[in-house]
Amino acid sequence: MSTQTETIRRTTVPQIARRKGGEPIVSLTSYHAHTAAIVDRHADFILVGDSLGMVMHGMESTVGVSLDLMIMHGRAVVRGTKKALVVVDMPFGSYEESPAMAFRNAARVMKETQCGAVKLEGGARMAETIRFLVERGIPVMAHIGLTPQSSHVMGGFKTQGRDEETWEAHLEDARAVAEAGAFAVVLEGMVEPLAAKITKAVEIPTIGIGASAECDGQILVLEDMLGLNPWTPKFVKVYGQLGPMIEDSVKRYAEDVKSRAFPTEDEVYR
Repeated sequence: MSTQTETIRRTTVPQIARRKGGEPIVSLTSYHAHTAAIVDRHADFILVGDSLGMVMHGMESTVGVSLDLMIMHGRAVVRGTKKALVVVDMPFGSYEESPAMAFRNAARVMKETQCGAVKLEGGARMAETIRFLVERGIPVMAHIGLTPQSSHVMGGFKTQGRDEETWEAHLEDARAVAEAGAFAVVLEGMVEPLAAKITKAVEIPTIGIGASAECDGQILVLEDMLGLNPWTPKFVKVYGQLGPMIEDSVKRYAEDVKSRAFPTEDEVYR
């Protein structure tokens, strides 16, 4: 007797786009196959963020992340997932020079990782590039507000929109990327009323990180919300304390090795 198995289909870009104003979109970052497989069961999309430079490779900022590094981690996440849309960050220096350059590198990311979309930072100044990519078949998620790749220009990781006179510029950024064809936009590190205003002003889903509960979805860095980093930003809610748990496990292992309590009869071959 034959049995039928249910086909698992990945979430698509149009499905995310249609969630505007609907059920909130769930997203987390992931950088390798094992955690991606866990996140995949609960998230609508997974971002392979260039934050991996700081989280996994000890860099001081995301600026040093290379295209090859993003592709390597993107491949791992795609391999570890079946359901979620996988979005890969375009790293600093891989898309800003020209739309043609952006297309070459984004096409390489899509081909070599098999991801479903790319994300790039910048508002109105990147609208031409977003339109160029979308018209050539590359789905783009935009990212405005606090843009980590521009942290050196901004003078650090500073909350955006504290001065209400700057709000119109952020609104123009959001409108520009939406009109250019971005299917969603990340709003990072901006005051709550501004993020709420932008969410109402554009027809594409907004994904908040340090923004507003009124955004159409939320994203956090997985390691932050699991308590694996010694310091977390104000906007992170820590859902687990894996850092202390891991350290305690390593400490007990080291003690067992030194006292010859490990391995025991259960862990050796006879």
